[in-house]
Amino acid sequence: MLNENSKPANTHIRGFYYQPWMIVALATLLQISTNFIGQAFAILMVVLQTEFAWTLTVITFAYFLRSSVSALSSPMAGWLADRFGARRVLYLAAVVYIAGLVLLGTMTHIWQLYLYYAVMLGISQSLFRVNVPTTVAAWFKRRLGLAVGIQQSAGGMGSSVMAPALAIMLSRFEWQTAFWVMALVAGTMILVLLLKFHGDPQERGMKPYGATDDDPAPVAPSDPSVTQLRSKVFLSQAKRTRAFWNLILIHHLGCVGHSIVMVGVVFYATTQGVSLETAAFIVSIYSLTSVISRFSIPIMADRLGAKGVMVLAYAIQGITVALLIWASLPWHFYLFAALFGIGMGGEMSAFLVINRQYYGMGPVRTIFGFQQMGSGMGMAIGGLLLGIIVDVTGSFDMAWMISIAASLAGAVAILFLEPTSKQLMPNWEDALPAEARSAPPADAAAAAPSPAD
Repeated sequence: MLNENSKPANTHIRGFYYQPWMIVALATLLQISTNFIGQAFAILMVVLQTEFAWTLTVITFAYFLRSSVSALSSPMAGWLADRFGARRVLYLAAVVYIAGLVLLGTMTHIWQLYLYYAVMLGISQSLFRVNVPTTVAAWFKRRLGLAVGIQQSAGGMGSSVMAPALAIMLSRFEWQTAFWVMALVAGTMILVLLLKFHGDPQERGMKPYGATDDDPAPVAPSDPSVTQLRSKVFLSQAKRTRAFWNLILIHHLGCVGHSIVMVGVVFYATTQGVSLETAAFIVSIYSLTSVISRFSIPIMADRLGAKGVMVLAYAIQGITVALLIWASLPWHFYLFAALFGIGMGGEMSAFLVINRQYYGMGPVRTIFGFQQMGSGMGMAIGGLLLGIIVDVTGSFDMAWMISIAASLAGAVAILFLEPTSKQLMPNWEDALPAEARSAPPADAAAAAPSPAD
C-alpha cells in the first residue's frame, strides 16, 4: 500500500505523467536493442550458406530451435517476473543475450549455431519479449493503446535501420566482427536502459497512469507469497475462459504466416538476381511500414474493440504474400514489403490491448507468456517449413501459399473470440483471501462506516 513517504501517484511535467511515459521510452529502446536478432536471421542465413555451405534445412533448423526455446520458456518468463520482478529478470536476459552474441562470433560448427543462437538467444528473447511490453501495460490504466502503439511502432523502426547496416557490415568485414560489435553496442545500451526501467508502478510508490483515488492501492510487492498466490489464482481462472486458449492459437497462426516470409524473403530475392545489400532493404521497408499499424492498431483496438482491427491486420498480412509469387525485380519486392509490413505490424501489436479488455489490471504476464509460446512455436514451424520446402521442391511457391493460408485462418479464428465489451472475470479476486486482495484506497477506508455505526 502507499504510505506517507511514497512518491505521489502521478508526477506532472508539462501536462504529462513523467514516470509512465519514461517507461514507454525505455521499453522502445530496449525493443530496438533486443528484437533485431530474430529479423536478422534472413540476412544471416545467406552468409552462413555461403560461408559453410550448409543446406537451408540445416540452417533454418537453428531458427526453429531458437523460436521453440523462446516459445517454451515464455510462460516461465512471465511467471518469473510476476514472482521476482520484471527488472531482475531482464538483467538476467541481458547477460544471456550479450554472451550469446559474443559466442556466435566464435562459431565454426553447426552445433555452436544451435547452442549459441537457438538456446541462449532463444531464452533471452523470451525474457525480453514477455516482460518489456507487459511492463508498459502495467504502467497504464488509461491510454494503453497509445502507450503500446508508441512502444511497438517506434521499437519496430529499429530493424529498418539495422538490417541494411548489418548487411553492409557483413559485406565489408568478417561476419565474426559484426556479432562482436553488436554485442558491445547493444549490450551496453541494454544495461544502461535497465538502470531506470521499473517493472511496476508500486515499485515507485505510484499507481498506473489514469488511476483515480477510487481505485484500489496496489498490493505491496515486498511479500512474494502474496504475489505468487495472486498470480496462481488469476491464471487458474483465466484458463477457464475460451479466449485464453483461442488467443494462443491465433498468435500461433499469425506467426506461422509471417515467419515463412521473414526467414525466406531475402534469400529468395538473391535467387532472383538481387544483391544481398539490395535485398536487405526488404527487411527495412516492411519494418518501416509496420510502424503504421504498430502505432494505429493498438489505438483503434483500445477505442473500437480489438477483434475487428485484428481481423483486418491478419487479412492484409495474408493476402499481400501473393505478390511474392511473381516478384523478380527489386521494386517488386519493395512493393510487397511496403504492404506486407502493415499487416505484420498489426498482427503483433493488439494482444496487450485485448488482454486488458478481457482480463483488466490483473497479473497478466504469465497469460501473455502463454500467448508468446503460441507465437514462438509459430515462428519455429514457419521458418523450418520454409527450409524443408525449398530443399525438397526447389521452389518457394508452396511456402508462400502456406503463409497465406495460416494468416487467413488466424483471421477466421479471431471471429470466434468473445466480445471485448466486458471483462471475462471481473471478480477474480473473490477467490483470494482478504489479505491478498487489492486494498481499498486509504481515504475510502477511513471514510467507511464501522460496524458499530
